[in-house]
Amino acid sequence: MTEENSKARFYKPPNILKEKIGSGGLAKNILEKAQQLLDENNIDFEPIAMTYMDALHRGLDRAYAPTSKATNHELMGGLINPIMQLKANGGMFDYPLVSKISDKMVDLIETAQSPDEDLQEIIQAYHATISAILHGKLKGEGGVKGDNLYFAICDACDRYHKRHKK
Repeated sequence: MTEENSKARFYKPPNILKEKIGSGGLAKNILEKAQQLLDENNIDFEPIAMTYMDALHRGLDRAYAPTSKATNHELMGGLINPIMQLKANGGMFDYPLVSKISDKMVDLIETAQSPDEDLQEIIQAYHATISAILHGKLKGEGGVKGDNLYFAICDACDRYHKRHKK
């Protein structure tokens, strides 16, 4: 075999999806208009967030009800999905503290094996924390109060990880 025959050949397959939708980004004026809509958003986030908080409460009830026949995956999904929605939507409605705390909770739930009592307590503390932020209209990062709330959740998550090391 010659050296020329032993070299690897690379083939670039066609990108069918790109061919269908084309290439390029959004025009600058579209991005500016979208940012303006976000900046001028005056929609009250609390009722929206409370629908997710209610869903989390139902998820807690299902996860910790002894008669539940759902799989562990379904039970954990009932906990993490509403929190992920709060994480995704908090910043858009000028509640980045909600997103930040929710991000910490998503990380915790993703590492938990099952909905045990310790996880239940932390999620209940999270629920109370987010409710306080929403009812108190603690927008933005929340200042010192926001930092204290965030670090309290972080401490609880750290204690959980130490207690539940594999």
